[in-house]
Amino acid sequence: MITRRQLLKGLALSGVATMTFGGYGLAEPYRLGVTRYAVSPPDWPTGLALRIAIITDLHICEPWLGMDRLRQIVARTNALMPDMVFLLGDFVPGGRMARFGRVIPHAEWAEALAHLKAPLGVHAVLGNHDWWEDIEVQERRGGPIKARQALEAAGIPVYENDAVRLEKDGLPFWVAGLGDQWAFWPTVDPNTFDFRGDAYEGVDDLDGTLEKVTDDAPVLLMVHEPDIFPEVPKRVALTLAGHTHGGQVRVFGYAPVVPSRYGQRYLFGHIVEEERNLIVSAGLGCSSLPIRFGAPPEIVLVTVESGRTFA
Repeated sequence: MITRRQLLKGLALSGVATMTFGGYGLAEPYRLGVTRYAVSPPDWPTGLALRIAIITDLHICEPWLGMDRLRQIVARTNALMPDMVFLLGDFVPGGRMARFGRVIPHAEWAEALAHLKAPLGVHAVLGNHDWWEDIEVQERRGGPIKARQALEAAGIPVYENDAVRLEKDGLPFWVAGLGDQWAFWPTVDPNTFDFRGDAYEGVDDLDGTLEKVTDDAPVLLMVHEPDIFPEVPKRVALTLAGHTHGGQVRVFGYAPVVPSRYGQRYLFGHIVEEERNLIVSAGLGCSSLPIRFGAPPEIVLVTVESGRTFA
């Protein structure tokens, strides 16, 4: 959970960086790069090669990441010719971003995402801001979630502690999606305004998700926040996450604000711990303020196959 002190420190550093580098921090959100990773998880089946495109943390709103840019992202992703596209949550803007720009109706951005093309499908999980946008959802501590309704109406399945078995070239694998770990704000005592607890409440159920995997085929796990990774067993071949924005502001490689209880540990990139593989995308949009510095937007393309060494 980000403290007020961390947020102010991050904003101060971003302001210094912006002034020092001539407004580059305001221009960087409009870049669009592709970051590529090649991963060979232990015991990955020989002959099963997958190309997975990752789109995450769009925070769609005009003018920061509006419909024209979203269509550009979709076209760029399709040009990569992935086998699958994973959408890893935070489709809607954060509170401050919504005040800075025009919120785009859910049906419009979902229809644009429906133009993503991949032979093995487009698969999605929700992020914390998709849960946080609706105060009624927070009050009743449950859905329905507008972003999920829009995606499913556009033909994009949304996973919440669920898994599906797929095949490529006759070889099976599983795609699993975890419910969001930060779905609900901490409850507050209405008399004192003190938080009842120091953490967000999630709808994630890792054990229940993996119980839906009914054979020994490899598992790809979609999550929004990477903080679940220490709990992910070796049974999962590869975990894919977003949420951190790569820090969104990095000065000389350091991110003063990272929305993770692990700090810099899962900031972005390919992380290997005890032969378990995690890839964290820095995402595409902005949260809180329309600025990125040292953390350019990225579409991620992951090639998964046997016979490669760890990155």
